[in-house]
This record gives sequence, structure tokens and C-alpha cells, in this order.
Amino acid sequence: MEEKNHILIVEDDFDIAEQVMLFFKASGFQISHIADGAEVVDWVRANSPDAILMDIMLPNQDGVACMQQIREFSMVPIVMLTAKVSEADRLKGLEFGADDYVCKPFSAAELVMRIKAILRRCSTVQAPEKPSIEVNEAQLLVSLKGQSLSLTKVEFDVFAMLYNAPNRVFSRQQILDHIQPDNFDISDRVIDSHIKNIRKKIKNMEFSPKIVESVYGAGYRFNEQHIDS
Repeated sequence: MEEKNHILIVEDDFDIAEQVMLFFKASGFQISHIADGAEVVDWVRANSPDAILMDIMLPNQDGVACMQQIREFSMVPIVMLTAKVSEADRLKGLEFGADDYVCKPFSAAELVMRIKAILRRCSTVQAPEKPSIEVNEAQLLVSLKGQSLSLTKVEFDVFAMLYNAPNRVFSRQQILDHIQPDNFDISDRVIDSHIKNIRKKIKNMEFSPKIVESVYGAGYRFNEQHIDS
């Protein structure tokens, strides 16, 4: 069974609210109703409706103030209902985050069609694709297309350094200075060993080890061209 879209109607005129709710219920929507502006923000945070129809003039907190607070945590479509609105007020409301304005008296049937159109537009917006490689420095995690790459702390530091400056060539000494700046007696050739381990782990996950690329006579770099190869 297809899940119904959940619409919140914020309107303190119960005759208007009842008329609007009847039309939306007849069109297959799940409906909730709030008449007090002070209750709106917490309710939206807890219930995440698919769209909101909100009167501007509300007891205890007006609709514009509610909308501004909602926009701090949600981009839910909001259609403002108002008895009268000047162009300046309408533009101000749109700037604060309203998706549309409907002036009273209005056609409930038209209101349903507007909400359906807004929801269609929202559903066609595709979520951005996750990057092929993600590096979380706070958690020392690397993932390749959603698969975790298990690295030691030193290996992670080497990989993150290269990743954060794609295609830039770093010498062994530069990498060593980055990961162990106080150890002057360590040969820079230890970096070759770390790179070898990183590339082996990448290859074991069936990705190209050339993601971490050797540059003859110069050092190593992160090569974006090999991410999907």
C-alpha cells in the first residue's frame, strides 16, 4: 500500500481548517491540525510532515515566526495562508522560506492541486550522489564506494594528506614530516612501506591501487582519475 503524504494544517479558524481537511482527506492525504502557533515548531520537529499549510495570523506565535524557526532544521514545503498580503510582505515571506502564498478566500480544491504540484517537484529532486571516496578525519575512517578501508593510524594520515590535495605530488620527506615531524632519525623510505600497505589494501577491495600513484623520482599523489577504474 502506498504511503500517504502527511500534511500539517496550521489554522486557528476552525471552519476554514475543517473545509481544507475534508478536501485533503478526500484526496488521500493524512492530515494533522494545529490551531496554536506556539505548538507548531516542536510538533514539526517531532513528526516531520511532508508539507505545511500555515496561516500567518495565529495565536501566541505568528506563522512567519514559526516558518523561520522551522527553516533552521527543515526544508519541508510551506504554503502560507493569508487574508491579505502586499507584494512586499509576500516577497519577505518567500525570502524567509515560504514556498507559496494563497490568499483568502481560496478554493480548497486549488489548494490541494498546489500542494500536489509542490510535492511532485520535491520528489523529482534527486539526492546528490555520495562521493566514491569519503575520508572522515574525526573518526579516522576511509570508505571506497561505501566499503570501509581498514587503515592504521599512520596509514590513514598518509592517505588523508594525499587525498586532501588531489593530484599534488608529495615527496617522501614531505609525507614523513607530516606524519612524524619529530623523528629526525627515521629514513624517508619508511613511507614506501606505508604506501605499499595502503595500495595492497585498496587492491584487496578490488579497486585500483593507482588511486595512490607513484611519481617516478618525485614521490606520491592521490590520482582522482583512478577512483572508478
